[in-house]
Amino acid sequence: MELVDKNVQLRPLHYNDRDILAQLANNKKIWMVLRDIFPYPYTIKDAETFIDMVKTNESMITFAIEYCHEFVGVISLIMQQDVYRKSAETGYWIGEPFWGKGIATTALELITEYGFRELKLNRIFASVFEGNEGSKRVLEKCGYKIEGVLQKAVFKNNKMLDELRFGKLRQD
Repeated sequence: MELVDKNVQLRPLHYNDRDILAQLANNKKIWMVLRDIFPYPYTIKDAETFIDMVKTNESMITFAIEYCHEFVGVISLIMQQDVYRKSAETGYWIGEPFWGKGIATTALELITEYGFRELKLNRIFASVFEGNEGSKRVLEKCGYKIEGVLQKAVFKNNKMLDELRFGKLRQD
């Protein structure tokens, strides 16, 4: 499945993405705004492990983000279970050389439409750590609304941070 809009394309991850994936992901600025499951430093072995996990995890729908036919990041939908099965969490990151070009916004629009249209989801949500203004702007531009703030819910880099929860409903 490939999703395209202008110069941004979402496509499956491939093993030949591993070198550029490791190169772009090995950035403390990216690690600072993601969960600790995302390693830092980020190695080629980490990239291989991630690609293997994506290929075997049925509840995680993950795409490489390309900009002008160049790998620039990753975006996912994590399907929820049980009574939450009509919801998914989205997460994404873009390599620093590609920040400020609207790529994350376009990628989020594409995966949101895919989730609602193809997966028949009712709700997609995202969690953003306090201080991640770029991701907050991306979500707001895509019509996600802040649903709440979990005060000092995140322990990252030896600091307690608020977690902002954003959501979008199919009918929005």
